[in-house]
Amino acid sequence: MISPESIEALKTRLDIVDVVSNYIELKKAGANFKAPCPFHDEKSPSFVVSPQKQIYHCFGCGAGGDAIKFVMDYEHLSYPEALEKLASTYGFTLNYTTSQKRHNTDILQKINEYYQSLLPHNQTAMRYLQERGVYESSIEKFGIGYAPASHQTIEWIKNNYFSMQDAEKFGIVGSDGQRSYARFIERITFPIHSPNGSVVGFGGRTITGHQAKYVNSPETPVFNKSRLLYAYHLARNEIYKKKEMIITEGYLDVVMLHQAGFANAVATLGTALTKEHLPLLRKGEPKIIMAYDGDSAGINAALKASRLLSVGGFSGGVVIFEGGMDPADMVKNSQIEKLEEFFQHPKPFIDFVLDMTVNTYDIRDPKAKERCLEECVGYLKTLSPLLQEEYKPYVASKLGISPSLVRLGGNIAHQHQNAPVTQQRHRDLWELTLVKTILEHPEFSDMVLDVLEPSKLRFHAEEFSLALAGQKEHPRIMDILLDDEIRALQTQEELKKELVTFLVRHYERELKQINFDKSIGFEKKAYLIRKFRDKIARLKRGELVVLD
Repeated sequence: MISPESIEALKTRLDIVDVVSNYIELKKAGANFKAPCPFHDEKSPSFVVSPQKQIYHCFGCGAGGDAIKFVMDYEHLSYPEALEKLASTYGFTLNYTTSQKRHNTDILQKINEYYQSLLPHNQTAMRYLQERGVYESSIEKFGIGYAPASHQTIEWIKNNYFSMQDAEKFGIVGSDGQRSYARFIERITFPIHSPNGSVVGFGGRTITGHQAKYVNSPETPVFNKSRLLYAYHLARNEIYKKKEMIITEGYLDVVMLHQAGFANAVATLGTALTKEHLPLLRKGEPKIIMAYDGDSAGINAALKASRLLSVGGFSGGVVIFEGGMDPADMVKNSQIEKLEEFFQHPKPFIDFVLDMTVNTYDIRDPKAKERCLEECVGYLKTLSPLLQEEYKPYVASKLGISPSLVRLGGNIAHQHQNAPVTQQRHRDLWELTLVKTILEHPEFSDMVLDVLEPSKLRFHAEEFSLALAGQKEHPRIMDILLDDEIRALQTQEELKKELVTFLVRHYERELKQINFDKSIGFEKKAYLIRKFRDKIARLKRGELVVLD
């Protein structure tokens, strides 16, 4: 966590006029500055920046705050991310508490610059990129580079006085105990950034015929491939603007899609979409389009992602590229309009899962049809009751049976989300305390979201979501902020203790429901019981259990 003293010191360095003018053009208007508001469409400027008060305010949409709040809203960053962005911009060194000390990743930024400097001098790498249709402007935008022979990277590290320990710590080199070696050798490099734009790792594409076509940085203190998306820092603003995100399988797919105007494209890092990606995907509540290859690996990845996203309540769908083509090939072949058509009409996640399930069975065989029906019903039970009812006729039509045969029982995943509306009016002081804590300490959000999502709250899920979105002007949020009976927690340790207590109660309720749910098979019930007992035991030992 960033120390409060460090935050205050940074604030004294910031001038709001200077900060805002880095993003939009300001014009002097008396003692203040004015501009068209960047947060809503308008013709006459109603956005005012006050250098005297060090705040901004829009008289049209009501947006307002200090320099940090402006960067948070404009860049769609969390409070800590905005602080780090500003500190980097103004050359200020933030201090961190010992429990959450920030890693010095300068070596990653510098070696990325080194890789970039080498690329223009390697004809093989440049020829490959040109043959794939990559423009020089895209090479610059994405920071594409070239990693040389191992000994050259090692020499560069030593000559620039970086420690080999740091190089190994951040995945630039590896060691077999006797010697150090570069992890990226004779490869085109694609720097991977955190959501706030810091280089945290690399993807590398071989140009020498190595058996591993692509490799990524290993897991490091700053690189977790299951929580990152390639080029998210570049796509974020377009994702928020269009309320849509395109997720592909490859780095070059992203580069070429951006080149063609699809600036909301990102990619997973050589892994399938996981639950750890979901908090990032929820930001801005975009529609998600999975753009995957038509080979078996691509279809299986799309199927897994569709199950995950549909159960998570995401809207969107799947585009499968047939005939060995991929988005990068289509951009190179100038098939932009066809791509646009694909992305405008993806197959919805639920339809895709049900279609793929039915396609795996020979439904001419009555027994196979029965097993297929059981699998489809099992999937539908993970969805909300409304969606279950809506898709009963769809399943029946795919199997050629009567909708009355699609029988749906209890639903574990949505019992709490779909509690009676009257229950939502109950005033739960603990949940309100959590909401106020997030409002007053946005830097605690990541810690909370690691173990708790809004749907887990029984009474104030909506207020929790509003707080996470920073909606301080919402009437319900204003009520919470002004209610002296609700006390915000002040430290992470205090918050951790409260979260542990809440989660123990939550998982004990889950366990009790599972024990009495007769619709669950014996093996699944035994698995779930073990799972929740393990969570409860770990929580009682003081460990915050990450969501899965």
